[in-house]
Amino acid sequence: MTAARDGSLLVVGDIVTDVVARHRGPLATGTDTAAAVRTLPGGAGANVACWAAHSGCADVRLLGRVGADAAQWHERELVAAGVRPRLVVDREATTGTVICLVDTGASAERTFLTDSGASLRLEPADWSDALLDGVARLHLSGYLLFSEPSRALAEVALAAARARGVPVSLDPASAGFLLEFGVDRFLAFAEGLDVLLPSRDEACLLTGLPEPADAAAKLSRLVPLVVAKSGVAGALVARSGTVIARVPAVPATPLDTTGAGDAFTGAFLTALLAGADPEVAAAQGCGAGARAVERVGGRPPHLRPPRRGTAGQGVSPGRPDPEATP
Repeated sequence: MTAARDGSLLVVGDIVTDVVARHRGPLATGTDTAAAVRTLPGGAGANVACWAAHSGCADVRLLGRVGADAAQWHERELVAAGVRPRLVVDREATTGTVICLVDTGASAERTFLTDSGASLRLEPADWSDALLDGVARLHLSGYLLFSEPSRALAEVALAAARARGVPVSLDPASAGFLLEFGVDRFLAFAEGLDVLLPSRDEACLLTGLPEPADAAAKLSRLVPLVVAKSGVAGALVARSGTVIARVPAVPATPLDTTGAGDAFTGAFLTALLAGADPEVAAAQGCGAGARAVERVGGRPPHLRPPRRGTAGQGVSPGRPDPEATP
């Protein structure tokens, strides 16, 4: 499948509040560890959308679910990033929260403590096929698969996109959650995808192979295009059982690796929408990933100042208007 160059990108996925705690060295168990702590907007799906807009995609839309506690803040942040949000406000659950523990050593590696909250309570009733009007690509956050309601929504969205000929991409999101979910269940879902964007660890987990190149090649027999993100090792592009490109990483001095893979995905999809071939798109992704690790948090700089006041029509209590596009 190929996407129209003037079409929109629709992202369906998680929107969460990140509490980023940057510390140096191991945590001191049972006592205090000094850290610099910031509260920032995040979520893999939302991050991808923001990086796509930052990378030049003219029309990025996002469907996600948040709690009433933070809906207006998240909407303002998304709009300021250049994203058109369609937020479903959950009246029972609070907005998802992730504690990001970031070691400020040379690798800036991070560990997540995740309370998904409202983010994985998306359900088929939150979907409307009208959300695909004008959309050239649909991207699904892999986190959707890790709860029954949001997995059902992902299945509905995937079927609707395929019926319209809209290519669908997915980032597996979390090796830890993948292991709990089950490799076979994930691969059964992946059969309907056009693009799979795993990390190196996720690719190896999904195939049982120790080498990322072998894993990417094997996955590309299931999904037409596989791009394995390998951090400082760059990225691997595979088609039809063969690695067709090895794209080097862009040098960077990392502060926080949170959202680096999301940045890659957003820039990669933007390049595909502009007509780039996968190798060129992967190079764009590596550049965005490098910029991401030099910032704290998972989002790019704002494209415009956040607006003040009440939330706009992008926030809906319950579910999106089935007659409206986001």
